[in-house]
Amino acid sequence: MRLKLLFRNAFRHKLRTGLTVVGIGVAILAFGLLRTVVSAWYAGVDASSASRLVTRNAISLVFTLPVSYRDKIRSVDGVNRVSYGSWFGGVYINEKNFFANFAVEADNYLSLYPEFILKPEEKTNFLRDRKGCVVGKKLAARFNLSINDTVTLKGTIFPGNWDFVVRAIYAGRDASIDENQFFFHWDYLNETVKKKYARRADQVGFYMIGLKKPETAADTSRAIDHLFKNSYAETLTETEKAFQLSFISMSEAILTVIELVSIVVIVIIMAVAANTMAMSSRERAGEYAVFKTLGFGGRFLVMLIFGESIVIAGLGTGLGMALTYPAARAFRSSLGNFFPVFQVDPETLYLDMAAGMMIACISALFPAWRAVRVRIADGLGRIG
Repeated sequence: MRLKLLFRNAFRHKLRTGLTVVGIGVAILAFGLLRTVVSAWYAGVDASSASRLVTRNAISLVFTLPVSYRDKIRSVDGVNRVSYGSWFGGVYINEKNFFANFAVEADNYLSLYPEFILKPEEKTNFLRDRKGCVVGKKLAARFNLSINDTVTLKGTIFPGNWDFVVRAIYAGRDASIDENQFFFHWDYLNETVKKKYARRADQVGFYMIGLKKPETAADTSRAIDHLFKNSYAETLTETEKAFQLSFISMSEAILTVIELVSIVVIVIIMAVAANTMAMSSRERAGEYAVFKTLGFGGRFLVMLIFGESIVIAGLGTGLGMALTYPAARAFRSSLGNFFPVFQVDPETLYLDMAAGMMIACISALFPAWRAVRVRIADGLGRIG
């Protein structure tokens, strides 16, 4: 009976309630999408492995390291496997078609990244072909690439047109894995560089290191960096997660703004919902007085007002959450190049529900306080 009363009160003014529900739904939708953008920004960090280290030049990632460092790094206690590579920075057809592309020492690199799933025969063909490349599933779909297609990248860091043959298309082990990458043999890059830019040959941008035990990461990092201390190319070794976070920190101001906007959206709709509940409370002052006359106490009135607020906020929150998934799919299809991994996390839905409950409770506070304090005579005086 009380539940029926809550819904009757909530929809006594259908237009006002409907607009409030839609407003809360839009706010929750915006909040959820903004939180998903933040999560997408950290997708690479979340997908990082605790058993991998990254070694780069201590000055900056822009500076290279000699390929001869590989054997010394391999000799460090705790190191299981070593691969290396360089950021290539090529574009496909024109500058708009940008995606992550690397030159890597392929055999060990693929072993270090078991989350990249390749068909055995495709992997074999790639390892045998010096000009072969591996393309992510989403990237292949984006440019309609198939096995044995020829892909020409225009070099930016390494000028010229570079031809590759698609020998394998990888799929991510799960939805958190970026399927928009492109990588090829470092030897192919180095051989060409030796002919055209001899001084830049035998240099790599980073080393990927597999650990025997993840808990030895700190000690192994220090040991590697100690090897090359006071050399002309000192190193900085850190966990893959810390390496990814160093890129995120460059855009920390943007992330802060996005998080602030998501909070502001909730605060604004909270004010709108509070106004709706305040108007409802003023209109029903006489009814509250009648309830008090019949013996219903302030606790009942508080329950009535909070229940009505929860019904309205709950419907709006449910609407916003229901719209989040199709909106996220549309967002991903439009901006998938910038956010390779864009999915709604369960944590985002929990935050949506928490935000909806906060809207409901705070919006009902003042109306409930007024209803409890209203005197029977004053309330009855408004009837007529």
